[in-house]
Amino acid sequence: MDSRRRQEERAANEIALEFVRFCRRRRHVGWPELYDEMCLVASRGLFRGWGFTELAEHGIEFGLVEMPRLAGLVAQIATDETERRKRLMRGVMAPVPLRPTAVPIQVAPEPTDEQEDPPLLAVAN
Repeated sequence: MDSRRRQEERAANEIALEFVRFCRRRRHVGWPELYDEMCLVASRGLFRGWGFTELAEHGIEFGLVEMPRLAGLVAQIATDETERRKRLMRGVMAPVPLRPTAVPIQVAPEPTDEQEDPPLLAVAN
């Protein structure tokens, strides 16, 4: 029974994190401004068509008592995004060793007297 409850809590937490990510993508701000966006999203049912009631069924509530939990989720998402961005930049900015590669050079043949000059093009005014 405890393992089932833990699975439900984990699933609810994942949905809550997904909800916070959704709201943060819509309006890239921090806490408490994101709380306003979360309320707007819930009031309009923009996340999976869920309103306040459906979100509450999945552990996302907007009362004063729940605010510390929501703020913690926002902080967790912000930290995750910062770490992801750092890893990405490390990969992008990593020095790449340069190896000189031999490129075959093709030399154009010398023109001979037998070759004709290319025709001139006339330009109409």
